[in-house]
Amino acid sequence: MEKDAKIYVAGHGGLVGSALVRKLRAEGFTNLVLRTRADLDLTRQADVEAFFNAERPVYVFLAAAKVGGILANATQGGDFIRDNLLIQTHVIEAARQTQVKKLLFLGSSCIYPKLAPQPITEDCLLTGPLEPTNEPYAIAKIAGLTMVKAYRAQYGFNAVSLMPTNLYGPGDNFDLASSHVLAALLRKFHEAKIAGASAVTVWGTGTPRREFLHVDDLADAALFLMRCDDSGELINVGVGEDIAIHELAMLIRDVVGYTGDIVYDTSKPDGTPRKLLDISRLRALGWQARIPLREGIAATYAWYCANYGG
Repeated sequence: MEKDAKIYVAGHGGLVGSALVRKLRAEGFTNLVLRTRADLDLTRQADVEAFFNAERPVYVFLAAAKVGGILANATQGGDFIRDNLLIQTHVIEAARQTQVKKLLFLGSSCIYPKLAPQPITEDCLLTGPLEPTNEPYAIAKIAGLTMVKAYRAQYGFNAVSLMPTNLYGPGDNFDLASSHVLAALLRKFHEAKIAGASAVTVWGTGTPRREFLHVDDLADAALFLMRCDDSGELINVGVGEDIAIHELAMLIRDVVGYTGDIVYDTSKPDGTPRKLLDISRLRALGWQARIPLREGIAATYAWYCANYGG
């Protein structure tokens, strides 16, 4: 990738997009094309086509998406499938029409079956039923990576599809109505510490296991694969190990410095029992994550306190 090549980061204001911008700038890429949602509505086909025809980016990182946790997915399923289908369809098609040199599509590990064998290999895709709580979002993402694959076969469109595991880090969403588990727990424990609350309630039983990847590691992997992988294969991105939610809660409690109890609300859903990605394909290419979970949580908590928590 030429350092002065025009690079469009779709969704640069979000968790993943902002990490990609940090990484690209740190690596010396100087010609980034960035648009806020107010400047460019990716759900509007004519607007996306006009943008690509005017800017003609050479590389595209497609990180724009409507995302959220269990509650948001369960209550806004229509929005999740509609908006994500529109965003990715418009961007991928406009990139093809304007002969973008390479596009990186970011999916999600929720595309895999709810009860997929662990750790989950890329060929588990479409081998079983999805987790019902995030099925609309997952189906949209499956459609996106299928579109990329079909465009490669029919048009010779150069793209790589990444399936990251659960992400966290600076710039995360800490809204309890729509956030993912790690960010939600950070906020809950922080507010309980400030308020002197005697306990923090965690959704579910605490037994599901999840894998967590710092978003700066994902950005590093994304740039690595944009530079070196033209195989067109689906590639998992993770750390290779997972943690039970109750262990995560205790770790976050310790990092935050909260001394109260943890209570589990078993009337709330657990979601998928376990979700650990097989990352052997990525490791074979020569990449692995660098940021340990505790270190990453501590840095994320410091960022949260600086921006929200006082």
